[in-house]
Formats: sequence, C-alpha cells, structure tokens
Amino acid sequence: MKKRFLIFGLLAAMATTVTVSCSRDDDGFGSGAVVAQKSNLTVTLSGKDISSYKNVAVEIQEVNTGAITKYNFVNQSAHTFDLPYGSYKVVANGEAIMVSLDEVQVGGTANVDINTATSNVLVNLQIKQFSQDFLIEEVFFTGVKTPDNKNYNNSRYFKLVNNTDKVLYADNLIISGSEFFTTVKRVITPYNVEEYFPISNMMVLTGSGTQYPVQPGDFIVVADNAIDHTASNGFDLRNADFEFPSSNPSLGHVDNPAVPNAAVVYTKMSFNMIFLYTTSQEAYVIARFPAGENPATFIQNYKYTYSYTNSAGNTTTVNSYKIPNSWIVDAVNTSRDADFQHIITGASLDAGYTSASPGYSGKTVRRKVLGQTANGKNIYKDTNNSASDFTRDSQSSLINGIIR
Repeated sequence: MKKRFLIFGLLAAMATTVTVSCSRDDDGFGSGAVVAQKSNLTVTLSGKDISSYKNVAVEIQEVNTGAITKYNFVNQSAHTFDLPYGSYKVVANGEAIMVSLDEVQVGGTANVDINTATSNVLVNLQIKQFSQDFLIEEVFFTGVKTPDNKNYNNSRYFKLVNNTDKVLYADNLIISGSEFFTTVKRVITPYNVEEYFPISNMMVLTGSGTQYPVQPGDFIVVADNAIDHTASNGFDLRNADFEFPSSNPSLGHVDNPAVPNAAVVYTKMSFNMIFLYTTSQEAYVIARFPAGENPATFIQNYKYTYSYTNSAGNTTTVNSYKIPNSWIVDAVNTSRDADFQHIITGASLDAGYTSASPGYSGKTVRRKVLGQTANGKNIYKDTNNSASDFTRDSQSSLINGIIR
C-alpha cells in the first residue's frame, strides 16, 4: 500500500502544564486592584473505541486575552486546570490506542465558558486520516458456487474508498493486476520491485477529470459485470460505478448500459478481458497517470521485456508492461499461506499479504476499520502491510447489494 502513515502531532517528553500570557502582568498594588476569579476546569478526553490515550497534547486558549495553557495527557483521560474565568478554546492532538490495539493519531476541539468555581468540558477525539488518494477497501476474486454447485465466473469486483478528508475524482484512475504470482518465484531478468510493478492487465476509469466525484469516506465499486448475480449465489452489482468491458461469450457477459465501462489499456487475455484469479496469488494496484502521461504514452514508453530459465533449462522471454512505483497510490498482495514465495510489490507499497481461500468460496479480503469520522464514515487502516491492514477470508461487504 502506498505510504499513508499516520503523522502524529504535538508530542512532549513528559506531562507538564505551561501557561503563557499575552497580556501585561498586574502587580495588584494600589486602590482598585482586581483579583481574577479562578475556576477548576476538568478536561476529559473521549473517543469511540479508544482504550487509552498514549500521549495527547492539549492546548487551552482564552479567546479574549490569548493566554495559553498547555498540558500533555500521558496515559490519562482527564486533568483539572486552575484557570481564570473566561471563554476558552480547547485543542487536542496526539496518539491514542484503540480497543483493537492499533495506535492512531487523534484530534479534537471544544469550547467552554468558565464562570463558576468548577467547570467541565469533554473533548471528543476523532481519528485523523491523511491518505492522498483512494485506497483498495476490498477485492472479491474467489468467485462463488451456484445453487447446483457449479463454479460461477462472474460477480467479482474492486471496492475503492476515499479515505481522505477531501473530494476525490475517480476519473482516469488505473486498476492493474500483477504479471507475476506471489506463489511462484523465478530468477527474473531484469526485475526491480522497488522501481516498477510488472502488470498482466490495465484498465482505466473513464471520465473528463471531474466527472465522477467521490466524497470523503464514500466508495466506488468496479464490477466485472454490473448485473444482479444473486440467482447464482453472487452479488447484486447493478449499482456499480464502473464495470469491466468484455466480449467473451463463454462468460455470459451482459453489458449494463446504465454503468460506464472501464477502458482496457492492456490485457494478456483474449476478448479484451480482465480476469481475477480465483485463488490468492496476485497483487493488485491502483495508480494515477502523472502529468504528461496517458494510456497512449504508457503503451509507447512502458514496455517490459523480461526473461527467465524455464524448467527445461531454456531461456523464456516475455513481453509485458510495467507501472512505475511512483504512479501507484495503493497496492495489495494476496497469497495462500502454504504456497507463499515472495511479495511482488516494493516494500514502500506493500510489505505483506492477505488471503481468501479456497476458490469459489465466496470469501473476500477487506480492509480493517479503525473508527469513524464525525459524520459516521469509516476510517480504514493503512500501514503499507496487507497482512496487518486486511481481514482475510471475510464475508463480502456487498452481500446485501451496493448500499450507499
């Protein structure tokens, strides 16, 4: 997965309280001297599914004078401050531990007017997210068994989520599958996973550039066939955002005219087809063309010819294509534990693998949820390690259809 580390803010070495005043000190001498009334203000931190507050820096500012009080909550959820009457803004930033034991960055604000001897304020903390583009939320590739126990080769999909705090556009997003398998390891020449990702296919989500906006926390579904597959024990994908194009009559592909087709830039398969293997052995990436690049320049400039020694002792030469790692915004490796050989992405993209087995089981791989935003949208885990970020052998999130 593309680097999307949670960047922690405002940390201090120990729990201390510091008050800084922006107004002139009053020496209190002379007639008419005013003694400021004080209050004991208790600040309490709170957050959904947070088990402890590892180190949260709190800054309390009196909005009229600008006086600032700072304190670090270290393994504590509440602290009492001795403050003058006034109107205060409370800002919190730092590290917390979830009930899942994940360490996350959190932040929150609150406002409070102090005009009594004791006061309280609750700061509701939210998990922060700093992804810059879409994440792969889920990939369903295993397929299903029909009611009469036959293998069903439709109903596969990618589910991509906007895990940022800004509007993203699905227009021109690249989806590709790997040329190599995690379950097969050969001595490939040339081959450098830290520079590029060899591919067996590439499709691009068409659009003008701002035609398909996706709000923060929302998702899109790219389906192999955007129809209702429930009669075959598959999923109802009629409300997908895009679908794979295919002209293979053996797969019974029926185009949904209400769902735009992705554009196939390159595939090694016949009938212009993109196909996901039913067993965990591929890696998948989503990427963006940088300025000056497009499908035509990709086909022209990013050919990848490699060779290896085959089982007969002869040299096999293969022509394919490669995506520079710098284009890739997220990646996921899949494999079967008993057959795992190697990760086929650079470590900066993904350092582990997830799995869904066996084939035609209806199981999927789904990204873990860390918490929710203030408006109830999921926030997803992203540590660049699919072994940690994904739940393997999951039930499909679309078992009841595509529900927004």
